[in-house]
Amino acid sequence: MAATEQNPGIGEQKKIVIRNNHGENLVGLLHETGSKDIVILCHGFQSSKEGNTMVNLASALEKEGISAFRFDFAGNGESEGSFQYGNYRREADDLHSVIQHFHGNNRVTRAILGHSKSGNVVLLYASKYHDVDLVINVSGRYKTEAGVEERLGKGYLQKVKENGFIDVKSKTGEVLYRVTEESLMDRLNTNMHEACLQIDKDCKVLTVHGSDDSIVRVEEALEFAKVIPNHKLEIIEGADHRFSMHKDELISIVLSFIK
Repeated sequence: MAATEQNPGIGEQKKIVIRNNHGENLVGLLHETGSKDIVILCHGFQSSKEGNTMVNLASALEKEGISAFRFDFAGNGESEGSFQYGNYRREADDLHSVIQHFHGNNRVTRAILGHSKSGNVVLLYASKYHDVDLVINVSGRYKTEAGVEERLGKGYLQKVKENGFIDVKSKTGEVLYRVTEESLMDRLNTNMHEACLQIDKDCKVLTVHGSDDSIVRVEEALEFAKVIPNHKLEIIEGADHRFSMHKDELISIVLSFIK
C-alpha cells in the first residue's frame, strides 16, 4: 500500500498520505508522541480532519503521551475522490487502509473513534474486521433512515428514482452536494442493528452522546446500548451534537476509556 510520510519528530504533526483500495490518496495528520500505540480519529458528515472535535481530541491524546492520527475520508478535505452521501462501508474500508498502514509500521491501533456519521463507520469497521479492541462512537446514528427526510425533503425516494439524484441546496440555491440513488440506498440499507450484533464480545465499545443533540436524538444512543455485547454508555447532559459547550467532558470520558 503506497504511502508517503515526512520524517517524524515527537510533538510534531506529520502529514501522511495513504492510498486506499480504490487508488485514492487519503491525507491525514499524525500527532506523534513516540508511543507505539495510536488512536485513529474519524470525522463526520461533510466535515474533515480539521473539525474542532478531531483537533481537540488529537491534542488531548497527545498531551497524555498517546499518538493520534486524524485523516480525511475519500472525497472529503484534502483526500482524493468524490464526495458521496452514503459510503458507510467504503469509509470503513478507508479506515482499514489507514490501520493497515500503521500496522505495517509496527504501530498498534489502540482505539478508533468516530464522530457523527463516523460513529457508524467505526462500528461497521468493528463488525467486519475484528482487529481493534476499543471502539468509540460519538453521536452516531442507530437508525440510518432517520434524518433523511429533513435533509432531502418529503417524497425523496420517489424523486431520486425518477431523476437518479437529488441536489441538496443552501438557502441561497447553491448546490451543496448531490445525492445519487446509489448513495441514498447505501445509507438506507445500512443496518446498524445487524452490524452491532457482529461485534466481538472482547471488543469494548463506548457510546458518548449529548442529551440535547438536535441532529441525532439521544434515544438512538440507548439503542446501541441494547445490542452491542460489551458496551458503555455516557450521556453528557445539555450537550449538543458537536459538544460545543461540553468539549472538556467529552475529552475526559474518551481519555478515561482509552487509558
